[in-house]
Amino acid sequence: MIPALDISTSGLAAQRVRMNAISGNLANISTTHNEEGEPAPYQPRFAVFQTDESVGSGGAAGVRVSSVEIADVAPLYRYEPHHPDAIKDGKWKGYVAYPNVNMMTEFTDAMEAARAYEANLGAIEIAKDLTNQTLRIIA
Repeated sequence: MIPALDISTSGLAAQRVRMNAISGNLANISTTHNEEGEPAPYQPRFAVFQTDESVGSGGAAGVRVSSVEIADVAPLYRYEPHHPDAIKDGKWKGYVAYPNVNMMTEFTDAMEAARAYEANLGAIEIAKDLTNQTLRIIA
């Protein structure tokens, strides 16, 4: 197809994956259990982008998500001795381990992803307009 559309489409897909990771982080900001029901705080995820040389031409390249990684960050501890997930013994006795997700950072990343998504949509619109103008000149 048109390389400019392919490049922008790859950007749209990558930003969608990034936004999904961000929304998952925000949705699990208070999750203190893992999938098995054991007390373990949620670990935030983030998308890793990589250049995709198979998309584009003439020196331009697209982007793809190479992986969605799990951040290896220490949990945030809050003293809540009556919480069902409170640690029973040891150094953190009476504390509950919460995910180390910073809401402001996640919102900032979401805003950046939304702006990048909008920029790619704008580039698609410009490419479509240029193609339509070219067809009008030819016809």
